[in-house]
Amino acid sequence: MEAVMTRSYDYEGFTLEISVESDFTHGAMRPVPRRIGYVAIVRIFQASNTVATFSPLRFGEAGGRPFTTEADALMGGYSAACKLVDDLFCHEMH
Repeated sequence: MEAVMTRSYDYEGFTLEISVESDFTHGAMRPVPRRIGYVAIVRIFQASNTVATFSPLRFGEAGGRPFTTEADALMGGYSAACKLVDDLFCHEMH
């Protein structure tokens, strides 16, 4: 897999790094790849730390399918990262 694009966003005191990679895996019995899709690789950093809070996380659409477009993967990864920060860290701040 190859990174197609990477974006960083600041969110609630964290830096969200979202990379989009093309996903064209082969099925077990298929001689040709499935349709090309994209997955989001999410890394979450505390703003003051250069070490990621988690290991990189891979996200696709529901059911384990890859996203259809790069933009869908980027926004899906961003939404998932925001939800993780909200669920795991922001409830402690309020």
